[in-house]
Amino acid sequence: MIFAGVDDAGRGSVLGPLVIAGVSIDESKIPELKELGVKDSKLLSPQKRQYLYKKIKKIASGIAYEKIDPTEIDKVVFNGQKLFRLNYLEARMMSSVLHKLKFDMAFVDCCDTNQTRFGQLISDMISEKDGKTFTVGEKNPLFDRIKSEHHADRNYPVVSAASIVAKVTRDTFVKRLHKKHGMFGSGYPSDPDTISYLRTFYESSKEFPTITRLSWLTIRRMQDENIKENMEILQAVYED
Repeated sequence: MIFAGVDDAGRGSVLGPLVIAGVSIDESKIPELKELGVKDSKLLSPQKRQYLYKKIKKIASGIAYEKIDPTEIDKVVFNGQKLFRLNYLEARMMSSVLHKLKFDMAFVDCCDTNQTRFGQLISDMISEKDGKTFTVGEKNPLFDRIKSEHHADRNYPVVSAASIVAKVTRDTFVKRLHKKHGMFGSGYPSDPDTISYLRTFYESSKEFPTITRLSWLTIRRMQDENIKENMEILQAVYED
């Protein structure tokens, strides 16, 4: 039996892409993943992730990924209707990744509050890519082959492997962005280097770099702070 796992990297980042990655592997090689120490990428050092990424590539039956740029993320966050925003975009990209892989059973790290709904959405999207449609009440057979679960990256080695592939792939893209846009840290709002980079860029150019997710609360707060600061300066000048 072939197992597949899917996970993301960079979902919460304010700078750079979101990456969805999938790994398929023969069931007989799952113990090998465990022996290697494969686990959720967030629990591993960058060096360990790189090491495991190379090992995973050697034993996996297939690897696939999708890169989602900030403009595409902003489009769905700003304009998408309820249930058709970031979770829907992730489901679409996860279905695209799984469509590239051969699998008998797939495990997906669910980002939706409703695990069943997310799994159903992915299975339907895969079927649509194959041109298959179902009448009302007819069950999509793929639904039983896709397990959508919170914290799947901790519970299933194949999803942990996908987590590592997603993280290493995203880090590669971030390094390229550093060369083009300058050092901005990890790209996450919790990173002081990222916030400092954004503030400095915005103060000097009155806009944000093209790699920014403008729909993020971090950006809106920064814009509000700038407006408030300018108003205070104007008020001080007027009072003088």
